[in-house]
Amino acid sequence: MRLAPLPAEEWDDDVRRALSVMLPEERLNPEGAGTALSTLARHPALTKAFLRFSNHLLFRSTLEPQMRELAILRIAHRRKCEYEWAHHAFIGKAEGLTDEQIASSTGGDACTQVDQLVLDAVDELDGQSEISDGTWAALSEHLSERQRMDLVFTIGGYGLMAMAYNTFGIAPESGH
Repeated sequence: MRLAPLPAEEWDDDVRRALSVMLPEERLNPEGAGTALSTLARHPALTKAFLRFSNHLLFRSTLEPQMRELAILRIAHRRKCEYEWAHHAFIGKAEGLTDEQIASSTGGDACTQVDQLVLDAVDELDGQSEISDGTWAALSEHLSERQRMDLVFTIGGYGLMAMAYNTFGIAPESGH
């Protein structure tokens, strides 16, 4: 681990304010926040800004939760981010993804045409930094303009998190 979680004795009001964007009061501590957020707490200003964005992606996005989680799982797999993949396999299951859908995020056949379009969008964005005209047009048949925008930012946001988590050496907690 390159960056360890911020020790409890170093948690101050700035850290708690930064994490309060994402966490309820009872989780504003190292154990409640978990490894990733406790590590990000080392830079409260950056964390607060990033968590506002992440909060939109996770809780206010126009995407259906299953679609969001499938996209997150695919980018986590492509970026080889064990932490993100473990957490979002758990969240995806809770949001209704089937075992088959979760498995498809690592390269299997997608369960539906829309699932395949989401996986294609992740692959194209991660590989070429844009979605092809064909995939965009096909997505347009299923998703509104705002949903397509949320999809792009979800893939990019979670790709960024995967890079950070991998670089900082954040590993999944036991139980995930």
